[in-house]
Amino acid sequence: MHVGEVVPALRRAHLRPHDHHRPGLASEVERVDHDQRVRVREQLVHEVDAAYSDLDHSHLGRRRGRLKALGDVDAESVVAAQEVAHPGHEHAHVEQDTTVDDVAELEARVRRYRADRYPVQRATALFHLGSLLTDANAARAAAALHESIDLFLEAGLALEAAKARNALGAALREAREADSAATEFDAAARAFGSLGAEREQAAALFNLGLVTRAPAPIERARDLFGEQGARREEAAAERELGTVLLEAGETQRAAAALERARKGGDPGAPNALGLARLAAGNAQEAADLFREAAAVHPRSVRPAEHAMAKANLALALEVTGDTARARLAARQALAVAAAPAPVSEQAATILERLGSERGDLARVLGEDSPERAAVAARDEVARWVDAGSEEREAEAAAWDGDDDAAEILLGTLLELPPEQFELVLDALLPLRAQLERVAPRFHLPQELRVRETLERLWSTRTT
Repeated sequence: MHVGEVVPALRRAHLRPHDHHRPGLASEVERVDHDQRVRVREQLVHEVDAAYSDLDHSHLGRRRGRLKALGDVDAESVVAAQEVAHPGHEHAHVEQDTTVDDVAELEARVRRYRADRYPVQRATALFHLGSLLTDANAARAAAALHESIDLFLEAGLALEAAKARNALGAALREAREADSAATEFDAAARAFGSLGAEREQAAALFNLGLVTRAPAPIERARDLFGEQGARREEAAAERELGTVLLEAGETQRAAAALERARKGGDPGAPNALGLARLAAGNAQEAADLFREAAAVHPRSVRPAEHAMAKANLALALEVTGDTARARLAARQALAVAAAPAPVSEQAATILERLGSERGDLARVLGEDSPERAAVAARDEVARWVDAGSEEREAEAAAWDGDDDAAEILLGTLLELPPEQFELVLDALLPLRAQLERVAPRFHLPQELRVRETLERLWSTRTT
């Protein structure tokens, strides 16, 4: 495959699993403040905030969606980690741990407070209700937030109205109403700006850029975050700016922004920067960045993002001609159950091109440095653990590594929990003689564990 053939694929797919890299605070619609001048209004606002403290800044990292870029997530999967980087990519919505009781309580509050008698209390309840419903029912959320905005404006609470408008933009984005969402985010940004609320203005501008895929509002958001000292949000905006520029084919500018995001500690930056390097023809550098991305998103913690990085790594390694490592990475991406469909499709396509030959791990272990070999073994053994017995036995049958490679493999197995250790070792019984030969290289308790387990598994098979 030529490097030039990679670019269309990068434009076509933008791997965006649930993002853990969006600027959490920046992307969130803040809760309604309870320090208003009209003291009679304070009690309910404070009550709602206390009851629903998970809407406060300290929990922004648990929310999903408010920072997602607009678009068909399933169709954008392999190139840019825009929504996997929705850094914290953590999102702005409350996750699905919102209970039916939470919604029911807020609905009861809305019924209790009539607009003509308790406008602020009703607006506050509607604001929280809309925020909670955005993921589950965007249409209902939008209706609640529309009314909330009107009530806040009638009460002269411009800041709260702007926050509700930003939340409305998120609900409309979830409902795939891109133009309407952009209108609300733009209006919210203008309102925040007129009120001197620069941090909130940056959040709204960031959301506007995500919806429109335009660089200007994201650049402005980045600058505002920087002025406020919000370094995590600033880095996330850099990463999103780089992704947008990469989509537009501005590879050099994209790489510069993504490098700044990476230096700023944004978790989604390595993957996105890898895509930029790959598009520029630097496949080896891209591969190193995709390895970094896979490490930043451990398989056990962020499986979708990990699978994305592995699929992109497979593509970069294929371009460099490193067939064995490309096959390993592609198989590891396919083995992640949570991998988005486009990621699995890319990995499967790479395997179709490279063939289904086995035994790649032994080849890699014989060539890599000790540090990289250990990582390669852990990643592949993790796949074997989840694979069926036939897959494990096929890999065991294809093993042709020397004793040094077997030592690395056995060391990895010894790191596993007992059940997994026996599961994989059972498949490796054809390698019993070699494994017993290298067992003395480990401490005595580990050596005895290996020998005893091999003996017991072998006896079970032969009886």
